[in-house]
Amino acid sequence: MTETRNSGLVLCAATITMGLSAGVFYIFACAVMPALARSDDRTYVEVMRNINTVIQNPVFFLGFLGAPALTGLAAWQSRRTPSRRWVWAALAAYVLVLFVTVAFSIPLNNALAAKGDPSALRERFEGPWVAWNAVRAVAATVGVGCLTRALTRVRATARPRTDPGPAGRG
Repeated sequence: MTETRNSGLVLCAATITMGLSAGVFYIFACAVMPALARSDDRTYVEVMRNINTVIQNPVFFLGFLGAPALTGLAAWQSRRTPSRRWVWAALAAYVLVLFVTVAFSIPLNNALAAKGDPSALRERFEGPWVAWNAVRAVAATVGVGCLTRALTRVRATARPRTDPGPAGRG
């Protein structure tokens, strides 16, 4: 029972941390970047530079890096359960998030941090960054959906099934 409870807690924590990360990407896609798009080039570059600096903090990293760590642990714990495919699919989705972040988002952020004409910096940054962030938002959301499905399967298999009898059937 303790092993099942612990694996359920890890799966729940994985779902929460991945949900937090998906939320960050979603809010950038739905609010932050559209709001910044209305700004002049200098303001756009300055605000994105500030965001890229302040987002690098322990609270953000706890969720962003906690998601793959906890999902990986949950995948290992679920390797002999009916929910394993959902957890492994979530891990694969978040690996895509990490890949896009390392291969595209961070290099774009670093290029934006360089000195230069704000108009030219924005022109090279904005379109690609917004597109890759959308990929991260979708992948992380798919991961959350997979983990949620795994949680419902774990809950369904942990609960004893009882026949409600004739009065309980409707």
